[in-house]
This record gives sequence, structure tokens and C-alpha cells, in this order.
Amino acid sequence: MTDRYCVFGHPVGHSKSPAIHAAFAAQIRDDIDYTAIEAPLDDFAGAWWRFVAEGGHGANVTVPFKEEAFRLCDTLSKRARRAGAVNTLIVGSNDASTDRKVYGDTTDGIGLVHDLKRHGVELAEARILVLGAGGAVRGVLEPLLAEGPASLLVANRTAAKAEALATDFRDLGEIAGGGFEAVDGPFDLVINGTSTSLAGDLPPLPDDLFARDATAYDMMYGPEPTVFLRWAAERGAQTIDGLGMLVEQAAESFFQWRGRRPDTAPVLEMLRQAL
Repeated sequence: MTDRYCVFGHPVGHSKSPAIHAAFAAQIRDDIDYTAIEAPLDDFAGAWWRFVAEGGHGANVTVPFKEEAFRLCDTLSKRARRAGAVNTLIVGSNDASTDRKVYGDTTDGIGLVHDLKRHGVELAEARILVLGAGGAVRGVLEPLLAEGPASLLVANRTAAKAEALATDFRDLGEIAGGGFEAVDGPFDLVINGTSTSLAGDLPPLPDDLFARDATAYDMMYGPEPTVFLRWAAERGAQTIDGLGMLVEQAAESFFQWRGRRPDTAPVLEMLRQAL
């Protein structure tokens, strides 16, 4: 019998998740059905429980429902509890069990770390700058700090939000927060977690931001490099967009559902060719 999974979002028609998980399943010859479901903005929980009642085993969750997904879980991973958001839902134990308790995790941060390592980026003892203080950034801080960087600075247009975020994670490592004016380079790794790339804009950053052999990472991606990545390349940084993070976080979800980890490289290449 085919096991059912889905991605919830609003909108969700643009999601690459069905193609990614279909490719994963074909690669390891697994029998799953993965679809996209556009949940009503005012009834995500209802959409989720209807999916479960129809035999759904698990789901990915994208904007704007990650916080609502967090609230409906019976059990949460440590990193999901830290993030205050969930992008991966699992029902029971994915077998014939009648257990319908919901387990929630966030795989965004571990997806980012896996992608950085795939590109050979050294995180231990690195000086890291993360731009932004929204949900996307909150979801990646715990896995980044787990790698043992020398320091991590969260910089945001509203300094108080960055400072509050740093306070929430201070027990995990050397982390601070402040406004963009507090940015004092150089950094070994700069991660853009703001939405400025969507508007073709840049945060206000100094020209001496990057250390020698530094890496610039944008969580956004597209057929062409983002404004942030073009700016970083002009200043000598290695540049990476967020397409690999998308694939790697999906692979972590797939592993949690199916117990097997797919090879992400051919799936990433397939998506890159389709951009």
C-alpha cells in the first residue's frame, strides 16, 4: 500500500517539494505518494487532520503555517522547540500502528549545515554573521551553534529583535545580536536570512565584511545569483545560494519518515537545470 505524504502551504503551487520527494523515492525504489495541499489560512489544523484521517503519514510545512504546526504537535524535537516552528510532521510510527500522536521537527537548520559542509565550508572555530532575525534565522541557529563556531553575530535592522534572539540561544555557544551598524568584520561565513533578496535589495553592510577565503550564503535562490551574492562575489567571497539547503532539509525529512537517506546530489542537479 502506498504511503501518503504532502507539503502544506498557502500558496503552495510553486513548491518544489513534490518533485524532490518523487525523485528521492524513485532513487531508493520506495513507494510513496507526495502531493501539495493548499491549506486555508484560517484552518491549517483542520487540513492536517483531514489528511491524517485519509491515511496521511507525515507532511512538510511551509509558510505561513510553521508556527501553527508547532502548536499541534504532541512531541517536539529539541531543535524544533528552540525554533518555535515545525516544518516536518510525523504521525505515529509510520506503520500499521493506531498511534496518531504527532511528532514535529524542523529540518531547515540541519539542511543548511549539510549544504555548507557539502561545499567544504568549515564551521568549527569560524566567525559567523547571520543577517536577519525572523523565523528563517531562528530555525538555523541551534544547528549552527552545535558546530562550535568561534562566534556568531545576528544582525538585524531592528537591533532589539537580534539581541532577543541571541539571548534565547546564549546557552548554546558564543552568540551576540545587534543592528547592522554593529557589524564589525571580517567574517569567515556570512548568511543572508533576510528577505531583501526577494526585492533585489541589500542590507546596509560594510565593504570589509569578508575574511580571506570567506563564504557568502543566501537562503534565497533563483536562476541568477541574488543581489547579495553578486555583491559578495565582487568582494572576493565564495558564494552559495539556498537551493542546496532546500534539498538537504527535504532529505532529512525523508530520512525521518522512511529511515533511509537519499543521495541529494542528483536531485540538486535536476532542480538546478530546471531553474
